[in-house]
Formats: sequence, structure tokens, C-alpha cells
Amino acid sequence: MATITSEETRTEVPETITVCALDELPEGEMRLVEADGRKIGVFHCPGGDLLAIEDRCSHDDGPLAEGEFDLDSCTVECPRHGSLFDLRTGRPKTLPAYQPVQTFAARVENGDVKLEV
Repeated sequence: MATITSEETRTEVPETITVCALDELPEGEMRLVEADGRKIGVFHCPGGDLLAIEDRCSHDDGPLAEGEFDLDSCTVECPRHGSLFDLRTGRPKTLPAYQPVQTFAARVENGDVKLEV
């Protein structure tokens, strides 16, 4: 992430990275990427929605994005303890997790999946 500084403001500008070509991430699939030393899961939900969350369960810091992806509800289940996370908000829908995880903006640009980190 770049930082723009002036005398009055300090603004973090997200860096945009290319994840893959859109045709390499079909609906119902997930792609795990690493950016700035952290892993991020990029999910292709129904209707073309691209949603991205950090690959870290807020319950025990274990991997999250590799869990079961429910296409209909756009959730992912933590493979360790079963918490369901809403991919749109990063908020857990079930216990034992109760803290949200970070989400990231994802989009399609010129046929490529782009991610802001």
C-alpha cells in the first residue's frame, strides 16, 4: 500500500494486483493469493460477484479461505472449528468466531481479476 503525504493529510492508497484472468476463476471457485506478506482468498460468487477476504480465521488465526465455500450463501466455513464467515462483510455468522476478518475490493478489468490490497 502506498502512502500519499501532504502537510495536512496522510492517505493510504491501495495497491492493485492482478490475481488471474477471469476465465481462470469460474463461478463457485476460489483463488488464494499472497500480497504484502498476507494470504487472501478471492471467491467468485453467483452473478459475477468477486469477493475477497483475508485467509485468517479470527477465532484462532488458522487458515480460512481453504474451507468449504457455499456458493448459494457466499460464505466460507473455517476448516478448523466450523465458523461460517460472510464473504461480503467478513463477519462471522456462527461461533466460535465473533470478530470479523478483513475484506478487500476485487473487480474485473480488461478480462483480469484485480484485487486492491
